[in-house]
Amino acid sequence: MFIYILMLVILQRIIELFVARRNERWMKSKGAIEAGEGHYPFMVAMHIAFFVSLIAEVVFFNRSVSAIWIVWLSLFVIAQVFRVWCLLSLGKYWNTKIIVLPNAEVVRKGPYKWLRHPNYIIVATELIVLPLLFNAYFTALLFTCLNIWMMTVRIPAEEKALAEVTNY
Repeated sequence: MFIYILMLVILQRIIELFVARRNERWMKSKGAIEAGEGHYPFMVAMHIAFFVSLIAEVVFFNRSVSAIWIVWLSLFVIAQVFRVWCLLSLGKYWNTKIIVLPNAEVVRKGPYKWLRHPNYIIVATELIVLPLLFNAYFTALLFTCLNIWMMTVRIPAEEKALAEVTNY
């Protein structure tokens, strides 16, 4: 089960990177600017390290599927539904980077109608739930803490960029 879920999630992330790159090209062709470039490589490294840590903890410590796996898997699937909802709601504006189009109307549909950064809540959920699905407690704790730190940098950078050039 571990290898199948892991392969599915990694494939999903790779597809998302292609979508993000396509959206980035489109936005920049319309005059969009990038913000937060300094922290982006650290965020990418953190997400890669998450998968390395998860694999290492599960394989080297022979972690098994949680006794309450159905709860964790259900939460993970729900998070994926919300993740897709976020991506579809933002459309061509969705990206893994902070890229803002000056004078654009900020998207206020889907989950963005009620929350400013719903995708970050989803990522936080994934960083906890996926490791707990396989009893990888160290990975869940470490990357939850790292993600909290990353969001203290990322969210203010995104808020600032949006406020400076859009109707945010």
